[in-house]
Amino acid sequence: MAPNGHVVVRLEFTSAFEMVDCVQVVADHVGRGVGLDDEAVHWMGVAIRESVINAIKHGNHGDAAKHVFVDFATIARGEALELMIRVRDEGEGFDPESIADPLACENILKGSGRGIFLVKSFMDDVRLQRAPEGGMEICMTKRLQPGTASHDPLKG
Repeated sequence: MAPNGHVVVRLEFTSAFEMVDCVQVVADHVGRGVGLDDEAVHWMGVAIRESVINAIKHGNHGDAAKHVFVDFATIARGEALELMIRVRDEGEGFDPESIADPLACENILKGSGRGIFLVKSFMDDVRLQRAPEGGMEICMTKRLQPGTASHDPLKG
């Protein structure tokens, strides 16, 4: 995680779609714990589910020998607090610039290809990159409102 971040939760699991619901439960719990309202928790959950599904399907190609990693961390940026979620696979990776625009005329009727677009719509900042440990990672950030956490997220 980031050097100034505090890991709240770290998940590691095999490339099994059955794990998506488990990740959702954890994401909902973390989101509420840092003070997000129900709507923000829902849309953040959609972004995380989409990222985990992409990691299993496109990154690891469903290979049960490969793992998916999901980290949740709170990051202090001056007076502001952010929740950063990192989803990493163990796949070969891809060039993020090669992702087709889902709103382009030639792509509008395709049944897939909107995941990253949706993630970027629901989160405040999104970065796709090759992970230092190997594989691809998506780092998503959600800004938190000051004083909204039900408890100190840095203390668990």
